[in-house]
Amino acid sequence: MRANAGAVLKAILGIQIGIGILLVAGDIGPSLQGLRIAPNAPRLDQPVAPGDQTRRYRPSDLPREAPGAPFPPTGDMPRRLTLTDVTIEGEPALRLVGRIAAGDGARIAEAMQEREDGDAVENVYLHSPGGSVADALELGYFFRREGISTVLAAGDVCLSACPYMLAGGVRRIVDERASVGVHQHYFGQNSVQPAFLAVEDIQRGQGEVMAYLVEMGVDPRVMQHALVTPPNEIYILLPEELQEYGLAAPGEQPS
Repeated sequence: MRANAGAVLKAILGIQIGIGILLVAGDIGPSLQGLRIAPNAPRLDQPVAPGDQTRRYRPSDLPREAPGAPFPPTGDMPRRLTLTDVTIEGEPALRLVGRIAAGDGARIAEAMQEREDGDAVENVYLHSPGGSVADALELGYFFRREGISTVLAAGDVCLSACPYMLAGGVRRIVDERASVGVHQHYFGQNSVQPAFLAVEDIQRGQGEVMAYLVEMGVDPRVMQHALVTPPNEIYILLPEELQEYGLAAPGEQPS
C-alpha cells in the first residue's frame, strides 16, 4: 500500500512539474517569439498594400519617422511610457512615447490629471510598440472619461496593445503616414497555476478587450486580424480598415 501510495505521489508530482514547465514556457514563449524573425514576412518599414499587411515584429525594429514628421526621431524606444508637453499649431498637447509597462496606466493617468488641473489638454499624441494590455485599457478608459482625443502623427506607430489606447479617444485621428498594427496578446500573469486556469485567463482577457472595444465604439471585428497574427508578426491596418472599424475618423488628419 505504501509503495503504491508513493508511486501515485510521484506520478502526481511529475504531472505538476510537467504542467509547470509548459506554463513557464508559455510565459516566456512570446518573448522568444519576439526574438525570432518570421522568414516570410517583410520588415516593418516596408509599405503595405491590401492582402500584404503582415510584417515582422520586434519592438526594437521600429520604422523611422516619416519625412516632414512633426516630432524628431526618438532613438531607442523607452522601456515604459514617457509623457511630455508639446505644442502643435500653437495649441498645447501631450505626447506619450514608449512601451506600455505594468503600472503605466495609473501612473500616466495621474500625471495627466495633474497637468490638466493647471492647463486642460484636448489631444494626446501616441507613439508606442505596445506592452501591457491591462494598462492600455486603463488609459483608454481614462482618455474617454476626460474627453481627450488620441492622435497619431506622421511616422509614429501604435502597435500591439497601443491601439487600445488609441480607441479610448473621443476622436481618433491617424495620419496616413502612421502605422497601426495588431497581433495576438498574452494575458497570463502567473505561471504557477493549473493549465485550465491559464486558458481561462486568456479567454477572460480576450472577452474584456472585446467588451472594451464595443464600449469605445470600435468594431470588434478588428480582433479577427489580431487573433490570427502571431506575436512575432504584426498586422498593419490600412487607412480604409481603420475607418471601417472606427479606429480613425474618416478624412481627418493631424494638424
